[in-house]
Amino acid sequence: MPGKRRPRAATPVAAEDGLLVLQSHALAEEEAAKVKAEVLTRFLKDKLAREQRSSTLNLHKLSTQWRVVLRETKDKELRRDIEILSQTFARVMDCKDGVVEASSLVTDLEEAEEQHARALRSHLHNIDRLLQLQRCRLTCLEEGFGAQLEALKTEFEAERYGGGEGQRWHPLAV
Repeated sequence: MPGKRRPRAATPVAAEDGLLVLQSHALAEEEAAKVKAEVLTRFLKDKLAREQRSSTLNLHKLSTQWRVVLRETKDKELRRDIEILSQTFARVMDCKDGVVEASSLVTDLEEAEEQHARALRSHLHNIDRLLQLQRCRLTCLEEGFGAQLEALKTEFEAERYGGGEGQRWHPLAV
């Protein structure tokens, strides 16, 4: 029986050793779990930081691509507007050119100015002829008047000096 006691005494030591081993295993596992949790936390933080950087970069890329799309759209709109305005301008210019050419306003104006100049020259020529005729008429009338005046003076002188049979005519006598 004494042999039985030993195993009983060895058993508690072995049980304590087993308990210590279990505790050390538990501590090692706990330590490993802490390390694993720290590594996992660090890994997740790094992954979160990478995701945030990627998200920022992708957002920037997306904004850039969106701006490119908007620029291309605006470019197409502006080019279409320019084309429309260009066609409208060409139509207006063709219309105005047609008006100028069809009615030949410039030619009509030149012809009207030429006709006016001819009419003015003709009118001035006629006025000059009328003035010349009037001067001739006036000269003839002055000559006729002068001749009649001379004839009257002669007749008057003749009556005054000889034709009155002894009576002299006096200008104040009536």
